[in-house]
Amino acid sequence: MATSPTTPDKRDRLLLLDGHSLAYRAFFALPVENFSTTDGQPTNAVYGFTSMLINVLRDEQPSHIAVAFDRSEPTFRHEQYVEYKAGRQKTPDEFRSQVSLIFEVLDALRIPRLSVAGFEADDIIATLSVQATRAGMQTLIVTGDRDAFQLVDDSVTILYPIRGVSELARMDPAAVEAKYGVPPERYRELAALVGESSDNLPGVPGVGPKTAAKWLTKYGDLDTLVNRVGEIKGKAGDNLREHLSGVLRNHQINKLDCEVGLELAPPQLAMGQWDRDEIHTLFDSLQFRVLRERLYSSISAAEPEAEEGFDVEVEALEPGALGAWLDANTAERIGVAVTGTWGRGTGEITALALASTKGPAVHLDPVELIEDDERALAAYLADPARPKAIHEAKGPMLALAARGMRLEGVTSDTALAAYLALPGQRTFDLADLALRYLHRELRSETEDSGQLTLDGSGEEEAAEALAVRARAVTELANVLDKDLEKRGATRLLHEVELPLVGVLAAMERAGIAVDADHLAGLSASLGGQVKEQEQLAHAAVGREFNLGSPKQVQQVLFDELNLPKTKRTKTGYTTDSEALTTLLEKDGHPSWSTSCGGGRSPSSRASSTPSSPWPTTPAASTPPSTR
Repeated sequence: MATSPTTPDKRDRLLLLDGHSLAYRAFFALPVENFSTTDGQPTNAVYGFTSMLINVLRDEQPSHIAVAFDRSEPTFRHEQYVEYKAGRQKTPDEFRSQVSLIFEVLDALRIPRLSVAGFEADDIIATLSVQATRAGMQTLIVTGDRDAFQLVDDSVTILYPIRGVSELARMDPAAVEAKYGVPPERYRELAALVGESSDNLPGVPGVGPKTAAKWLTKYGDLDTLVNRVGEIKGKAGDNLREHLSGVLRNHQINKLDCEVGLELAPPQLAMGQWDRDEIHTLFDSLQFRVLRERLYSSISAAEPEAEEGFDVEVEALEPGALGAWLDANTAERIGVAVTGTWGRGTGEITALALASTKGPAVHLDPVELIEDDERALAAYLADPARPKAIHEAKGPMLALAARGMRLEGVTSDTALAAYLALPGQRTFDLADLALRYLHRELRSETEDSGQLTLDGSGEEEAAEALAVRARAVTELANVLDKDLEKRGATRLLHEVELPLVGVLAAMERAGIAVDADHLAGLSASLGGQVKEQEQLAHAAVGREFNLGSPKQVQQVLFDELNLPKTKRTKTGYTTDSEALTTLLEKDGHPSWSTSCGGGRSPSSRASSTPSSPWPTTPAASTPPSTR
């Protein structure tokens, strides 16, 4: 995250980003093996870049923006020095495949991206920053290329990555001078003396930033230093005189071109409106649910309808009035929202809200329900002729069953319906779906009407939030019904998915019967066999060792017994079951054949069977609420 500006500035703010520099940093900052879609597309670079972009947009709130990219063609610097950037490693294929995805993210956010043949991204940024200063704008440049420090002045600030792309240092004139010992206008000269290995620009041997800064401070500038190079004493002076031509070459190559011909000027780079549907589609394909939530929570989409919540009042019913309210709301499907806990085949309800698409909603606290209201609620929930919509029905079914109630008549589980409409999406959060389909935030737009008054801090807000969920479920169910009808998936929802929810809930309530005594006996029998084999192995080797430790098994097999080596891994030669079985067939040494079980003993597998029919953690679910 960038440090905050020290003083407010009311001028237009142009944010310029060095696309390839930042994307490359993101690629190496995030392990590629941890970031990919389910179909194998790497996403670490596009994820890191997008995360950084969201942070900068949130923190800096620019009025104008552009991202500059390098091109594959040689630039004018290659003409000046044929060895420019020579020796760089080949761009990884995993990175190359993500550049177009970064372009798609920028296009979805309506952020201009610029590239010009023969020039680097730095030159485009330099040109725009000069033009912005002339137009009276403030410029912020996000780049990992230190050459951009030469652009820093009172109107231009660099945000320089210091840890991947997640932390940015604010480099204004004072910060540049504090870091390098020279003002920004001298940085290009310092870089010429020190060199830049990533660009294959050798500097003066033995001369670092401190020595270079000392020379420039003493002589004023590089031209004067060159003219008086004979005054520099010692080995450093000899090296400078020997490599003077390289320094002058570096100084010329490091100069950024501020007059690149561009199709767009700073005033044309105003932040544009972006389309939520397009972003939803792209972020779904990239499986960026968390980033999407951060994007929507921190940045305005400049779409008034997308900033709206739900207009719903919460009616405080008198005791005994619930039945009348339910009778008055028979014309349409009612949305049900439940809070509580559930799992291991049971649960507990802490609150419940009911809402149709119009009129006030009701919020119910099960603890406060009188007998008449309890009966009215139970009869309504169990009535298959009264249509209901709910989000992720299985958990509430378990909690209601624990209270002696049944949930019937569910004609839409909005999580399941969304799963059928968007099978490639991983998660089906209600807030995400409300944004996608209803273009509304999951919050209330209703002013305090005085209808609901609760004692205790936060209770009224919690009741209103649950009523909003009930209203959102109702409206979302209507939209998803139409979507599924177009897709021909309505029967699949009603004849397969919804009935299956009830079946799975019933299975969880019933649990799974196991013969604990039989498994305990099996564990004891297998444990005895394992112990016997361990003793045989220890006797054959002549000492005790841990057969469950790959490191100790490696030492015995390959160092002490000098057996043929298996496949090499990061931690040594593999001792997995497959490799050891192959080795056993080839060699058959009696000292290690018992280690071919792959690490965990059969007795431990048998003894790990729970004494309760319920595991300690719920199984993963796909799609929501059923699988």
